[in-house]
Amino acid sequence: MLDYVKGEIIELTPASVVIEVGGLGYIIHISVNTYSVLSELKECKLFVYEAIREDAHQLFGFSDKRERELFLLLISVSGVGANTARMVLSSLAVYELEGIISSGNTSALKTVKGIGSKTAERIIIDLKDKIKPRDFPVENTASHHIASEAAKEAIAALVMLGFNQPASQKVVNKIVRENPAFVVEQIIKNALKIL
Repeated sequence: MLDYVKGEIIELTPASVVIEVGGLGYIIHISVNTYSVLSELKECKLFVYEAIREDAHQLFGFSDKRERELFLLLISVSGVGANTARMVLSSLAVYELEGIISSGNTSALKTVKGIGSKTAERIIIDLKDKIKPRDFPVENTASHHIASEAAKEAIAALVMLGFNQPASQKVVNKIVRENPAFVVEQIIKNALKIL
């Protein structure tokens, strides 16, 4: 099993990254939180999880071990697959998710696309005793992208995550109109709460 992949970032989207290691390019699925960390880098080290199924072999990457631990806990819950776990980690920051689970806030968890009442309750029941909320992170100052470029990237990411183009475009346009200074990650997080 792989623990991490370290190399040059060849291609980066809000949903995936291609990292070149020893002449091989690895496609690694990432959350929006990891994307925001990688967006300023040329090289990176991602902690990975290998999902090996009969029809696919996928890598999921995380900027730190804490996010990977949460991902592994999420997929241990019945009914939560790798893509749903990635959606949860894209919609909520790690410290937010830890707080939601430890406080038993099912309504906050249900705001994530693909998480219904039963799944939210199951996540909280299964993980409440396994998660301790930690300190809030220090805000990092990300450079602001031009709104139209950020909107295009956000729409592309939402389509890659499985949402249809017209709905994604409508939601993203509304968010950008109301918050023109939003960067790609903020647009996607807000869109995930609406879609």
